[in-house]
Amino acid sequence: MQRTTYLRPIGLFPAPIEADEDAFSGLPLAGQPLRFTTVEIAERDGTRVRRRIVPLGDAVERDWGRGTLDAAKDLEAITSPRPRLAGLALDRPRIMGIINVTPDSFSDGGVHASVEAGIAHGLQLAEEGADILDIGGESTRPGADCVPLDEELKRVMPVIEGLRARTDALISIDTRKAEVMRRAAAAGADILNDVSALTHDADAMRAAAETGLPVILMHAQGDPRTMNDNPQYSDVVLDVFDYLEARIAACEAAGIPRAKIVVDPGIGFGKHLHHNVAVMAALSLYHALGAPVLLGASRKKLIDHISDVPNPRDRVPGSIAAALAGAAQGVQIVRVHDVAATRQALNVWRAALTGSDRALA
Repeated sequence: MQRTTYLRPIGLFPAPIEADEDAFSGLPLAGQPLRFTTVEIAERDGTRVRRRIVPLGDAVERDWGRGTLDAAKDLEAITSPRPRLAGLALDRPRIMGIINVTPDSFSDGGVHASVEAGIAHGLQLAEEGADILDIGGESTRPGADCVPLDEELKRVMPVIEGLRARTDALISIDTRKAEVMRRAAAAGADILNDVSALTHDADAMRAAAETGLPVILMHAQGDPRTMNDNPQYSDVVLDVFDYLEARIAACEAAGIPRAKIVVDPGIGFGKHLHHNVAVMAALSLYHALGAPVLLGASRKKLIDHISDVPNPRDRVPGSIAAALAGAAQGVQIVRVHDVAATRQALNVWRAALTGSDRALA
């Protein structure tokens, strides 16, 4: 049944790591050092959406009209700590470092396109504190064309193999193709990251299930070539939620458990500026999906639109601001180009949030 009512934790506040649990009101947020006592209820009726802010008790006790809100179930999904991802604890924001072994990625296309450069960059990101290294051989920037299978394999496989032999950091393969997923998994990749949420390749769902690896499902409206021409939404925040909820259900039906699924609302993928900022402002909603949330806003065009920064390499401050905004809403993973700067910012943010230097790592 298509849901028409949604629950989003708001008014998030810090809970010091060493505090007595009984000393704090509210509920914890998905294993993060954040709590909440208030929620936003969104009720969708066709193209109309009504939003209201209510205390937790009202969310659970009141009959919200059409009966599609199971508040107890949503609250369990929102509050439950997330299981480890390929062995990685998600009790604090984790950093995924980007390795583009492509000639045409929007920010650093060509810089790390050779095998040697890709491996060296991955080792540098791991040294800077990346928990996950995300290797991609096909640009999915707006306007990008599909890369042939053989070319993508030629780009990514030597880098995966080279890094697997030289680092303990988790390795993620950023691909839409089933065969790349299979070969990457065989070479030691730990995570599959598909910007099409396993819809681009008809065999991708089966391939992902066969590998047994965790998968990252991203929302995108349309193909990279045309996705930003004229994206349309009834309500972008809720439409993205519905899409991701449906893709989780499809994965579970194919044998991929929710415990191995990460969701990504897809900043910049089939979204204009007003869509992107609306999703960024409502990231805490996606915890109701019961899966870790990944935010990928690093160096993206929305930073230029907001602050007039045409060169992607000059968007580091905006990228850090986006990562901190995501962390403040409980996002478990941030996907970034600038690992050292992001790690420093997150360490200071988390120490200031919790009041404990034990947060540093």
